[in-house]
Order: sequence, then structure tokens, then C-alpha cells
Amino acid sequence: MFEAVDVTKTFGGLTALQRVTFALDGGIASIIGPNGAGKTTLFNVFTGLYRPDIGAVTFRGRPLVGLRPDEITALGVCRTFQNIRLFANMTAAENILVGMHSRIRLGLRDVLTRGRRFVDAEGALWQRAGVLLERVGLRGKGNEIARNLAYGEQRRLELARALASEPALLLLDEPTAGMTQAEAGTLMALLRRLVGELGLAIILIEHNMRVVMEVSDRVTVLDHGEKIAEGPPREVQADARVIEAYLGRRAATGRAVP
Repeated sequence: MFEAVDVTKTFGGLTALQRVTFALDGGIASIIGPNGAGKTTLFNVFTGLYRPDIGAVTFRGRPLVGLRPDEITALGVCRTFQNIRLFANMTAAENILVGMHSRIRLGLRDVLTRGRRFVDAEGALWQRAGVLLERVGLRGKGNEIARNLAYGEQRRLELARALASEPALLLLDEPTAGMTQAEAGTLMALLRRLVGELGLAIILIEHNMRVVMEVSDRVTVLDHGEKIAEGPPREVQADARVIEAYLGRRAATGRAVP
């Protein structure tokens, strides 16, 4: 479904990514690593915010390098960001409507004349926004101003907005950042349901190792821009190179990543 081959990205004299290869056919994959390992840079390459110096990225056989982020979204790849990026002064439902823009088939004439086609389409969009709010546990919150929602609710609203673009592949950058363990557990259960109910494939960047271990089918580890390990969560957790990257060389004997 999704493949990146030999992705390399430099910024001046700094090599942020060095020949990183990654592939995903389905399920949930996590990308982990210490701060500065290159995880978000890799997401930015995947979604068209950065163009790699060398390497290829494909989705369902279609090359993504050189496409704009909105073009990549239209193909079925959507992401969220580490920091919440909601439209703070818009309602929850309006935020979700923004996420639907790549799927709306109305033209300028439809909008200006506001005929039957426009009215029917607008009604369907609002109805779908309500369905998505309910799916992420925000039923009845559609008219709430986004900035007034609790932190965990804002995170789930971001997820609903991403789902509004009807993705086949969802990239989530630290979705549990700032959440309590209970909130993180609820979100992870939701992601598992989305994989089962919608057939989504999901890639996570995540620092909460409990979440990574519980939800991931496969884990990829980056350190200083290079892939140092990849495999099932328990196997990666016990890898000496991974332990050294997180805890230092002395800890790499007989220890697992906490």
C-alpha cells in the first residue's frame, strides 16, 4: 500500500534522514526514536511538506514525491500534527467540514446559485460531520467552539477532521501527547476500531512506549536519521541498538526499553 525507499533529507550540513526505507500493507505501524531522530521529518516527506534529496515514496503504486500536500490528501493519505492545529474560533462541526474539502464536488456556480444541488450536498456534509463526531466520542459537541473543548476532546476532533478526508492511510504525529494514560488508552482503542471498521492503515509517531507496545503491529526505530531496528514490538523493545539509543551504551546489556 505504502512504500518509501532510500529516503534521504539534508538541511545544510545536517543529515536529518539517511536512506530510510519503510513499507506498510495495513494495520498499525509505529515510528519511534529519541528526540531529533528524524521522525517528524520523515512524516513531512511522506506528506509533501518536504521533498527528499534522494529516494522515492509511493502510495498504491502512485509516486508522491513532487506532489503538494493537498494532492496527497486527495489520493487518500492524511495526517495530524504534533501540536494541535484546529481552527480555534470555529465550531467542532465546522472544523470537520474543512477536512472534507478534497471530497466536495460542488463548483463555484453551485455555491453562488445555492440551488438544489448545493442544498442537498450541504445537508449531507453536515450530517456526515455529526456521524464523525459520534465516531470519535464527541456526540453533541458539534456546536462547541473548538478552543473550549477539553484537551483530549481537541485531539479527538483533530482525528475526526482527518477522517473527514476519507483517507486510506492515516499518519498521526504523537496523538497521545499531553494525555493521561487513561485518555491515551481510550484513543488507542478508538484507533483499533477504525482499523477494523474502516479498513484504515495507520502510522504513528509516538513517545508513549506503553501505547506503542499495546497498539502496534510493527515498530520502526530511527536514531540520528537512520533506521536501526524494525519488527514486532516485543522484539524491537529488546534490541540492544534500540536500548542504547534510548538509554545509552551502558544500559544496552540485559535491559529493555521501558
